[in-house]
Amino acid sequence: MTEDMGSTVPRRQLGRTLKQLRTEAGVTLDAAADALECSRQKVWRIESGLGVVRSLDVKAMCALYDVKPELVGALVGLATQTKAKGWWHAYGDAIPEWFELYVGLESVASRLRFFKNTLIPGIVQTRGYASGMYGIDQPEMSDEDRERAVEVRLQRQSLLTRRLPPAPNVEMVLSEAVLLQPVGDRSVMVEQLQHMIEVADLPNVSVRVLPLAAGPHHGTVAGEFVLLDFPSGNRNTPEPPIVYSESLTGALYLDRAAEYAAYEKVWASLSRLALDEGQSKNLINKFIGELTHG
Repeated sequence: MTEDMGSTVPRRQLGRTLKQLRTEAGVTLDAAADALECSRQKVWRIESGLGVVRSLDVKAMCALYDVKPELVGALVGLATQTKAKGWWHAYGDAIPEWFELYVGLESVASRLRFFKNTLIPGIVQTRGYASGMYGIDQPEMSDEDRERAVEVRLQRQSLLTRRLPPAPNVEMVLSEAVLLQPVGDRSVMVEQLQHMIEVADLPNVSVRVLPLAAGPHHGTVAGEFVLLDFPSGNRNTPEPPIVYSESLTGALYLDRAAEYAAYEKVWASLSRLALDEGQSKNLINKFIGELTHG
């Protein structure tokens, strides 16, 4: 899997640099699109790191922004790295285009922090739970497409126990409502909650429950989100951390320092209100007992 992780970060690095060069050159997004004889959407996608970038496009942008030759060579080199395809491309349109970037970023993150208000995070869903979710979210899906979508979720979970690169540290704060909301029948929920207990036993995973008794909290306003941090590696400038927030038809990738800091404050607040790991495990086991014995 390590070879499959190579394209996401170079795409984002290249996009950020090209955006910075355009801004420094005083060229607007629309002006760049006109000069390059392409759509505004194409320039935006390149700057957002949302796809493979051709060397020809990089050279044209650098010429427009009057970039020094030595930097042009480095950026063209980055462009060649954006052509690598991750494992998720094998599943075609089972992954929405706006979610592909997240899967790539999740694969290279060193730390993942999930706040979930309504559903179990996809990275720890069982097959039964995931199948039940797709039945609710997209009932028009064919059985084949639903199975492919479920397989993507299950494949993502391999990063929790991988050896190289080291598995990320994963922290979850789940509203108690997540554990109470049924998906599928009782057996599906029992299996899912038991799986949560097993996952929580991994040395790099923390599962904590935010009790309903905590009352209103900042997560109610912020909504569900994931905080992603990345290893410094051998780069002088580490990949900046990201806040990922998903909606029905798309997602936000927030990487400005002020945006990340705001969500860090929300996370700190949620962490103070959540039960500790032992208490959380006891509560999950309590729900398993209630589901099992009625």
